[in-house]
This record gives sequence, structure tokens and C-alpha cells, in this order.
Amino acid sequence: MNAPSFTSIFRNSYHRRYCRLSLYIGSEFLFSFFVAFLFFFGIFFVNQLLLLAEEILAKDVGLFDVALLIIYSLPAIVSFTFPFASLVGGLMAIGRLSSDSEILAFRASGIPYRRLLYPLIVLGLSFSLFSFAMGDYFLPRGTLSFGKLYREILYSNPALELESNSVKEYQDTTLVTGEIISGTIYNLVIMDTTDEGEKRVIMADTALLRESSSQSGVIGLTLRNVFGHAVSAKATDNYHYFEAEEMIYNILLRDISYSLGSLTPREMSSIDVYNEIRTKEAALEERIKNQALSVAQERYGLLQGYLHRVYDLTSNSRPNSSSVAAQNQLEQKYSRFQQVKNQEIKSKSLQIHKIELYKKMAIPFGCLAFVFFFFPAGTFSKKSGRSVGFGIGLIISVLYWAMLFAGQTLGLRMDFSPLAAMWLPNVVIIAIGIILYQARLSR
Repeated sequence: MNAPSFTSIFRNSYHRRYCRLSLYIGSEFLFSFFVAFLFFFGIFFVNQLLLLAEEILAKDVGLFDVALLIIYSLPAIVSFTFPFASLVGGLMAIGRLSSDSEILAFRASGIPYRRLLYPLIVLGLSFSLFSFAMGDYFLPRGTLSFGKLYREILYSNPALELESNSVKEYQDTTLVTGEIISGTIYNLVIMDTTDEGEKRVIMADTALLRESSSQSGVIGLTLRNVFGHAVSAKATDNYHYFEAEEMIYNILLRDISYSLGSLTPREMSSIDVYNEIRTKEAALEERIKNQALSVAQERYGLLQGYLHRVYDLTSNSRPNSSSVAAQNQLEQKYSRFQQVKNQEIKSKSLQIHKIELYKKMAIPFGCLAFVFFFFPAGTFSKKSGRSVGFGIGLIISVLYWAMLFAGQTLGLRMDFSPLAAMWLPNVVIIAIGIILYQARLSR
């Protein structure tokens, strides 16, 4: 049996050394990341969930249902927490290694900076993929489950949405409720507008919430001992009234404060958002084609009017009433042509969907972008590495969030490129990191 060569022994020792080094740096990063994650998770949890839970608990909803509502809301918080925890945790970890001169010891041992960066890149990419999965897969399912459970609670406990002795507005409908006892609403008054434009008032002794079996996205109020009064919008002296022992009054779910069963672009999966974008782009292209056709038609009508006007001027030496009318008609055609030609065709909904699609990718992959910033930035720490890193991380987190907010605002209000609006903060972070890395190498 041949003895191992010196080269193989050296190679195995070399790999084991870097493996231990990667595990050491990775474990340091994971510990700091966990601390930062708990910090940010606690902030977002309190702001978005505990306030909701407190409001629901005050309306006699079971603790188990409240816990489920909180669980269904977790994916949104977790996916948003990971990037900021990665930034702060990375600055804390590298700051601690730098302040204890461990990075200096690694460099003195001949280990290049890029070797120290490798395990951080792997973990940053893993965090990005996990954050993306939480926002793209678990968030839509959590939102749908949240809406389904909320609707079930609403049917058994109307006070969750309709409080006793209160006034609630849903689009063009106003509900005035009396006492709500054991799921029954007493002395209900409904004020709305019919499809014919009539102003209507409906009064019922009692009402119960029921799910509509014939229509999806609708909940029904079963009214008993009903009296209604409707007045024509055009003639106030024209009115009629009706009475009924029982009546079903439907309310669209989208009018309820929580969007039950429907998803906003932020809560959809990236594939669903992309499909919506394709549909909206096709509709926008059709509108642009129709506008081009309208412009051509208006141009042709304007040309015809101009030719008739030239003929009138050459055949009549004196202006008369008909020529003045023709001139006015020509000016009107020209004005209409300019109005159709200059009409801006755009879709705000399409812009929103594009922004949300790129945001779904940009924010999770901020975990990876932050690696290229916090590694060189953390090496400049000389003392109190963890605390300094934590403070700097909070400042950078606020600035990063401000850039995201500014990009989204520009995208919505000024038609700024959605791709640039959402990815520019990551590009800026990486660019600053490269500058700091080059500065560190030059020292």
C-alpha cells in the first residue's frame, strides 16, 4: 500500500484549514444574525400583529383563532426581516472579529480577504433564497388562509366587523347597528343607493350574517321584519316603500376592511404577478393601437376640412356666414385632433404590478447585497465591534428603507423605471461596498 504523497497531505490540510475557517466565520455570522433577527422581528411583530391581536381579543375571539391569524401573518414579517437582520448581524459579526484583531491574525497567516468573504456569500445567498420563498410561496397562502379564517370568525361574531351601536361605511353603503348579542344584530339601519340611483333606507329588527351560497366573494345579511323606503334622485316627491318578513342584503367582501379571499400584487406569487403584467401589457398595447387609429381618423377629418376650407376661400371673394362657420368647424377639428394626439396612454395598475414584481426580488436579495457592504465596512471597526456594528447597521437600514420608499414613490408618481426604482438601493449598497473593499486592500 502506497503512502500518501506530500502533495495530497498538504492539499487535505489546506482544505481542512479553510473548512474550519469557514465554519468559524459562518457560526459568528449566524449568531449575530439571530440576535438582529429577534430585534427586527420583535419590532415588526409588535407593530403589525400585536395591535391586530389586541383589537380582535377585545371582541371575544378565541385565543386559538387569534394564534392562527398571527401565524398566517408571519411570512410577510419574516421575509421583510431577513435582509435587515443580515445587514445588522453581518456588521456585528465582522466588527467583533475586527475589534478582537482576529481578521488581522487571519491576514498575517496568509489568508486573503476573499477567503473570509466566501462563507458570508454562501449564507447571504441562502438567506436571500429563504426570504424570497417566504414572500413568494408562503405569503400568498398565509394571506388566503387569513382571509378564510377571518371570514369564518366574522360569520359567528359580527362584532368583529360591525360593532354595537356604531356607524360603518362600505363604499356607497352605510350601516347603523344597534346591540349585537350572540351573533345577532338588533335594530339595523342600512342607507345606500340602488342601481337606478334611488336613495334607499332599509330598517330591520334583527339581522344575521350568512355566507352566500350562490355568489362567491359575497356575504349576506339575513334581515327580519324589514321596512324600506326609496326616493328618486331626480324627483324627491317620487318615492315608494316596502315591507317584508325576511330579506337578504348582500355585501361584497372587497368592501370589508380586510380583503378576504383577494390578493394584492404584494401578496401574490411572482408568477401570478408576472401573468397579470402580461395581461395588462396586452390591454395597454390594444389601447395604444386604438389611439393610433383615432389619431389617423382625426387627421383624415382635419385634412378633409382643410381642403374644403381652401376651396371655399378660392371660390368666394367675400367671407359670409357659411365660411365663418366652416372656419370654426375646422378649428374644432384641429383642437380635437391635438387632444387625441396628445392624450397620454398609460396604466397605473401595470406600473404598480411591475414595481411589486421587482420589489419581491430586490428586497430578499438585499441579504446578498449587504454581504458586499458589511464585510469591508466591518473590518474598519477597532473597538466595541458588536455595539458599533449594531448602531451602524440601524442607520444603514433606515437609509436603505428610505431609498426603497423613494424609488417606489418615483415609480408610482413619475413613471420611473420599476426595475431601477427597486434595484437601485441594492446597486448603491454593492457599489459602496466595493469602494470600501478597495480602500481596505490598499491599506
